[in-house]
Amino acid sequence: MTESQGTYEQPHSYSSPVNPEWPPPPPYQPAVAAPEPGKKRARGPMGLLAAVAIVAAAVGGGTAYAFQELTGKDTVATAGSTTTVVPSSKKGDVAAIAAAVSPSVVEINATLQNGSSTGSGVIITSNGEIVTNNHVVSGATSVKVRTSDGRSYPAEVVGTDSSKDLALIKLKGASGLKAAALGDSGGVQVGDTVVAIGSPEGLTGTVTSGIVSALNRDVTVSTDENQGQGQGGEGQWPFQFGGREFNGDTGSSTTTYKAIQTDASLNPGNSGGALIDASGHVIGINSAMYSSASQASSSSDAGSIGLGFAIPIDTVKSDLAKLRAGSDS
Repeated sequence: MTESQGTYEQPHSYSSPVNPEWPPPPPYQPAVAAPEPGKKRARGPMGLLAAVAIVAAAVGGGTAYAFQELTGKDTVATAGSTTTVVPSSKKGDVAAIAAAVSPSVVEINATLQNGSSTGSGVIITSNGEIVTNNHVVSGATSVKVRTSDGRSYPAEVVGTDSSKDLALIKLKGASGLKAAALGDSGGVQVGDTVVAIGSPEGLTGTVTSGIVSALNRDVTVSTDENQGQGQGGEGQWPFQFGGREFNGDTGSSTTTYKAIQTDASLNPGNSGGALIDASGHVIGINSAMYSSASQASSSSDAGSIGLGFAIPIDTVKSDLAKLRAGSDS
């Protein structure tokens, strides 16, 4: 063909298929048969599955906290297979865990009739529900809470359960807080990496790490309101382990619970704080620390020697309805 000849439209062509046995696609869009009159076109299952997959991906890609915001302000963020607190590539990274969970751990200051006590707590809902130890707020006439970003809130005690050494408090006028994702303590194994966050001696947001040293340890604590955490912020809480008493006399009124033992450093003021697994899920509420009889006389001498105990988070979850109902036991 010379340049003087007119051009014409070339017929649409297709390249050869990769697999010769596959027929080439038609050079036009095949017509879609219209439904017969009087019949409704059924929605295909693939369309439904695709819609469900999109929704699941949207939920799975966010954190439990984001899911909580969608489903209700008083919904506890419970960790599941799709819950992401720290990226999988950062699993076990103490810095990543601390950055993700520290905003969900608070410092609690309780005023008592005979002094004061300092402890920690874990935010479980965005509107300010906080789980802590009963002995942190036991006998308190007023409670103040400071969040990781320095904000301060008054709080009220909603419910207590001295038999499990647990309490639920509620901040006044709080919203938009970051709730922790509660994990599954039933899946915890000896040797698992853990991180503890709390306010030992009033040092807000202190992070320590270690492993789970043992499971199902029998820890006995006092249920006497007059014991409290000590006076003047000493944070000494008497408890028994292995038939011996630590941090003072437990008195005649006690309760025993099964605890997670950890070598993550816990000190006075860590009580009520979070024990966290390698994925950033809270698996326990720190509750007691070992100190020898010679150290129990004053908080200035007491310190962690690698024997700390935490209430399993499954115990907390099973007790939550009772605490929310305003139980005082």
